[in-house]
Amino acid sequence: MDNQDLRLELKAIDTSSLVDKVEMRLIEVFLYKELKPGDAIPKETELATIMGVSRTVIRESLNRLKTMGLIESKKHRGTIIKSPDLSVILGKSLIPRILDNKTLMDVFEMRLALEVGMADFIFARKTARDVRELEELVEIEPDHSDNILFDVDHEMKFHGKLYQMTGNNTLEEFQNLLLPAFQHVYNIGLIKVKGKRKKYKSHKELVALLKKGTPDEFREGMRRHLENHFVRILANHASQAANR
Repeated sequence: MDNQDLRLELKAIDTSSLVDKVEMRLIEVFLYKELKPGDAIPKETELATIMGVSRTVIRESLNRLKTMGLIESKKHRGTIIKSPDLSVILGKSLIPRILDNKTLMDVFEMRLALEVGMADFIFARKTARDVRELEELVEIEPDHSDNILFDVDHEMKFHGKLYQMTGNNTLEEFQNLLLPAFQHVYNIGLIKVKGKRKKYKSHKELVALLKKGTPDEFREGMRRHLENHFVRILANHASQAANR
């Protein structure tokens, strides 16, 4: 199908917020042409003709797509489709100090859900070396009592290793983005209400489950390890609901 047919397929562009509209329509064009990562996109002049807008508008819209990581410029090839790096995109906006409280809590809960849910991947891909590295980490940790809620250094090292063991690069990168927000929630006192705790599982106990347990046992152990966070979230929610 030629450009004339493509123009007919695209709906008329509302002149309000023109660059915003063109930005979305450019993505439609790329999908329509079935472009894949590494494929060159049409030239600015061709895109301007397809869209019926000026090259200036096209150029600004393309710059936005570059910022999003959807396209990039290559020497001798022009502008090509790029597989976006999700962690880079999220990292540009996931700045704890400027997130509102609702978003902070959503990020907080997302990390808990990820860590409880990745047991099967860890068990499927763990190696003896991985387990030894975790054992070395817990050996240098101080003895934690149930009163110690959150130690960012030990959390980063231990849980970062678990994310690495999943073999999922996106999960591993998300760990680095989510943990600062996780800590910030506690630093600003967003979760103040304490709840009744169940039995706590330490890092050392989690390593033991990795060595001799099952994915289900490890998943339950991780849930117990994070229990204090879950309890506080749910107690905090109940307290807010009661005050409405």
